[in-house]
Amino acid sequence: MLSNQAILVTGGTGSFGNTFVPMTLARYNPKKIIIYSRDEMKQWEMAKKFQGDPRVRFFIGDVRDRERLYRALDGVDLVVHAAATKIVPTAEYNPFECVKTNVLGAMHLIDACIDRGVRRVVALSTDKASSPVNLYGATKLASDKLFVAGNSYAGGHDTRFAVVRYGNVMGSRGSVIPFFLSIRDQGVLPITDARMTRFMISLEQGVELVWHAFEDMVGGEIYVKKIPSMKVTDLATAVAPEATQKIVGIRPGEKLHEQMISPEDSFYTYEYPEHFKILPAIHNWDTTSERIKDGVKVPEGFEYASDNNGEWMSIEQLREWVAVNAHKIGNI
Repeated sequence: MLSNQAILVTGGTGSFGNTFVPMTLARYNPKKIIIYSRDEMKQWEMAKKFQGDPRVRFFIGDVRDRERLYRALDGVDLVVHAAATKIVPTAEYNPFECVKTNVLGAMHLIDACIDRGVRRVVALSTDKASSPVNLYGATKLASDKLFVAGNSYAGGHDTRFAVVRYGNVMGSRGSVIPFFLSIRDQGVLPITDARMTRFMISLEQGVELVWHAFEDMVGGEIYVKKIPSMKVTDLATAVAPEATQKIVGIRPGEKLHEQMISPEDSFYTYEYPEHFKILPAIHNWDTTSERIKDGVKVPEGFEYASDNNGEWMSIEQLREWVAVNAHKIGNI
């Protein structure tokens, strides 16, 4: 699906793009990968990593700019939509800006992809889009709905849309592991709540889920990777065993536990060996054999959350992961 294709990645200078590009170049040898983002400095830094590789191109632009998207998508076969305003407190204090990027940007991309004849689009989502309690999650839920319905909106065009959803990405910029590592010498780590749990996924697993979505999608599916959970207190112990853990209270818009599939989604959700699929509820698409394939329907009321997960990451496993990935934690 990705071999010899022209691929565009919105928000491609972020943590996901910096992992997706080298992995995809090595695995599939695409015709080209276009990094579409608005930060010229991040593009400059990223371009150094791929200097001399004619398959990697860079295009300054914003998903808010419909006309620029139309130009960037000329001749593109596949799109990964990773652009988003995603820091929860930032979104709460700048709600208009968050809506412009996450909702209007999605609308612009859907229109441009259909008109430009893009074949497949995979949009990145988040656990916060499931039963959202903050603005970021609400905008990503709206974005998910737009991409699912985009398959109907496309009418007779061949463009198809799907979504991938996952939780806390280990070691990515702004995430808790590099934060704890940066302050562990102070001897005190702030813990919002001792009961808090989080899903744990590597960037490499996130990339592989996107690859799978491109290969498997019919249109309208939301793919949820099966990944382990971890208590935040155990995460802190793994990173800084000698540090004191200080309870500071939950921040506005923060959940005790991450949720990726809500009980309301259970009516349309199927289980597979390594992932779940939430099928689109519109047009009875959740009943089509081409989308269900070999999936097994989950029980009514099923919820996939970080506190009721059957798989847990141990302190030792996280320490091993940190040791192997120490050179890149917080840098991508």
